[in-house]
Amino acid sequence: MAAQAAYTIQDTYDATNFFDTFDFFSGQDPTNGFVEYNDKVSANESSLAGYANDGIYLGVDHTTQNPTPGRGSVRLTSKKAYTKGLIVADIAHMPHSSKNGCGVWPALWTFGPNWPSSGEIDILEGVNSQTSNIMTLHTSEGCSFSQGDCQGNQGCSSKTNDSTSYGAGMNKIGGGVYAIEWTSQAISIWWFPRTKSTPADIDAGTPSPASWGAPAAKFAGSGCNIDDHFINHNIVFNIDFCGDWAGKVFSTDSTCSSLASTCEDYVAKNPADFKEAYFLINSVKVFSKSGSAPKRDGLTTPKAFRA
Repeated sequence: MAAQAAYTIQDTYDATNFFDTFDFFSGQDPTNGFVEYNDKVSANESSLAGYANDGIYLGVDHTTQNPTPGRGSVRLTSKKAYTKGLIVADIAHMPHSSKNGCGVWPALWTFGPNWPSSGEIDILEGVNSQTSNIMTLHTSEGCSFSQGDCQGNQGCSSKTNDSTSYGAGMNKIGGGVYAIEWTSQAISIWWFPRTKSTPADIDAGTPSPASWGAPAAKFAGSGCNIDDHFINHNIVFNIDFCGDWAGKVFSTDSTCSSLASTCEDYVAKNPADFKEAYFLINSVKVFSKSGSAPKRDGLTTPKAFRA
């Protein structure tokens, strides 16, 4: 059997360059959340984005009562786009509310142009009192796997049963590493909790997914031509509130519905509950197969950001 080409580092996003290599989105939330996404200047001045504990801090407003038009937050998108490869995200803390996550809709995901025709990959995502991660693909018609039809808003999902993979359980152990391998044959996602050893080849900068064992989710099979449906993805971190998912299911979540009549009412009136609704990111690294990496973009000197 011929040896597979090795992965080599293409880009590293960490406390040395993150805010120069990601753009702040400050438009209206496409998913109708009770949120106001801040631009770079506002996020810095309001301490919604910065550096902490040698990592990247992305948080929300947790002091304002009844904010208008929604609770202050951030959504950042990588300047570079990628087609296939390996993304390794080391996350020390993810957004969660003190009331079992109610009201919050955090995500680490990737997406391509002309949504959904170029696809979306939700790596780390959930809402309200959810206790384990849900990984989902979205794209245009004609793409299905054993997890279902990936077309449009519904998408096709795979859920873990690991309480360390999301929310309070993830934060209790100091986070961990999510790795996504995207090839023409499959899109696979692994979760390595901090309490267990991350594969040595990741730490060494020479990742070899074939040695990692079964992924937490694998989307593969003849029902989808991945190369046709997943193209030129930017990496996104965002923290949303309520909206088309968290808001829609708030009343059916027995834990959350006891807090207020609606998700928006709860989020508006209880700012202190969202002090823990932040990402703390150690790094995001993107690897490509040896010999296939495009020329790296030049980076400007990072500007100071207040933690």
